[in-house]
Amino acid sequence: MQYRTMPGSSEKLSVLGFGCMRLASRGNMGILNSIDTEKASEQIKFAIDNGVNYLDTAYPYHRGNSESFLGDYVLRDGYREKVSIATKLPCFTISKKEKIEEIFTRQMKKLRVDCIDYYLLHSLNGSTWDKMLSLDIKEFMDRIRRDGRVRKIGFSFHGTLDAFKRIVDEYNWDFVQIQYNIIDENFQAGIRGLEYASEHGLGVIIMEPLKGGILAGRIPPAIQSIYNSSPNGWSPAEWAFRWVYDNPAVTMVLSGMNEDRHIKENLRIASEALPGSLSPAEKDIVNKVRAKYLELMQVSCTGCGYCLPCPAGINIPGVFRDLNNFHMFGKFEARLYHMAYSGIMTDDYKPHWASSCIDCGKCEEACPQGIEVRNELLKVRRDLEGPMVKGLAAAGRFFINPPKRKS
Repeated sequence: MQYRTMPGSSEKLSVLGFGCMRLASRGNMGILNSIDTEKASEQIKFAIDNGVNYLDTAYPYHRGNSESFLGDYVLRDGYREKVSIATKLPCFTISKKEKIEEIFTRQMKKLRVDCIDYYLLHSLNGSTWDKMLSLDIKEFMDRIRRDGRVRKIGFSFHGTLDAFKRIVDEYNWDFVQIQYNIIDENFQAGIRGLEYASEHGLGVIIMEPLKGGILAGRIPPAIQSIYNSSPNGWSPAEWAFRWVYDNPAVTMVLSGMNEDRHIKENLRIASEALPGSLSPAEKDIVNKVRAKYLELMQVSCTGCGYCLPCPAGINIPGVFRDLNNFHMFGKFEARLYHMAYSGIMTDDYKPHWASSCIDCGKCEEACPQGIEVRNELLKVRRDLEGPMVKGLAAAGRFFINPPKRKS
């Protein structure tokens, strides 16, 4: 494991941090499922035993259970002393000043700690920061750092570059956490925000290095052919991690790991990928990959699930995944959408199409990517739905679950 120094201190952090938003879970709804406590704790302890010394969680992760899971199952038997714990204040849910201290105290109890090593304001943008300023957040942050309940204070960010720079300038932060990957080099804070934070002496922690798994899962043939032009034999995940690690201003990269083989691969990469080690030819391959993804992808969804549950029952990340796959892999993908959301395969036999949207807008308020969800659902409807599709689905539901005759 390689380690990089947190600016302004002598503290060494593993270049790979364990993200606790996508822990091993039971069921098929990912982060909305209950945590598989045995599997997830085994995986995290394995990572710690192999050099990872930073765990990143947040108040809402796994429906509010991620912090309690760490406190109850991981931070015991000497493991608390081996890691730094990071968690986040859910600024988007707070409207009263007294709630700040209340939630913070609850987080410490859930984690079973008397000090949180790295504490972040969660998912800031310009308007959220202004709201928190009106609630005297600076006084609160000064106090918890002064009384030792927190060692370092930062913020995670999803907004414009201008807002990012303003927030950096308006408080004495220790570190920032931004989204940065092959596709998102110039998205939100992006490379310019990364450099701005580094120039101001802040640690830079990277989230979404694989863009919710898009960069490491099923790879479009056009993109795989670009990777295949290199003789190094790296997997798409390795390309993505090495590209981020290549920047010496990056302090750490978080990964939401939940498969054993992925954890082992990520640990290996974190022990080998040196800053400044990518060759010009390798950087050119990444540039070509980025251009092709931006050409093919229809919606920039990472599958974080903040938009769920949808009042209309739409699996928003799921339908966006199917839309992207339709354009990246071909028309067969539309059949997966039809089967998943037609009501034929669900317990209630009710369809949950993209066109089921009730136009409430709650998803857009929650989306950290700033996606205009309702407009993107119209694209799903355009490309994956239609009168014939709905007619066949209705016939299928009738065949599988015919209405009961009145006696």
